[in-house]
Amino acid sequence: MTPSVLILPGFGNSGETHWQSLWEQGHSDFRRVVQKDWLCPVCHEWVLALENALKETNSDVVLVAHSMACLVLAQWAGHKNHASIKGALLVAPPNPKKTTFPKEAIGFEQIFNGCFDFPSIIVASTNDEYATLEYAKSLAKSWGSEFVNVGEKGHINANSALGFWDEGWDLLKRLRE
Repeated sequence: MTPSVLILPGFGNSGETHWQSLWEQGHSDFRRVVQKDWLCPVCHEWVLALENALKETNSDVVLVAHSMACLVLAQWAGHKNHASIKGALLVAPPNPKKTTFPKEAIGFEQIFNGCFDFPSIIVASTNDEYATLEYAKSLAKSWGSEFVNVGEKGHINANSALGFWDEGWDLLKRLRE
């Protein structure tokens, strides 16, 4: 059976033209993890929302995290049992030490520094204002993730004008198989 998908948007949520939202449309087995506060995120609250969403899911799951949600996923991965997680796609993980990281965000500085016990792929861009390619590569090494450089695509969000983002969809399909 193909695993369901949990969408984990980053800071501010993913709007209508964001690839996460486009992927979610028309797929009844895709569900968004909704956060209490999208504009003043508190890491432990976002981790709890992920944990609660997983408890409500009665199937194997692939997680699709964008931006700040990558840090949430990693924080969660360091403390939980992951038997139902079949994979994770982590897109554009930001560096919480960069000046561009949202000042409103609380508790994202400590990043899990161990290997995930499920397959994962980190996707990064060469011109992301929130993290360098080297930073994303270091996370991939630490988390035991495959690393994919997609070239100049900014923060790989709606502003990147990717539409449905077929390249990312192909990576998700690999994790779901």
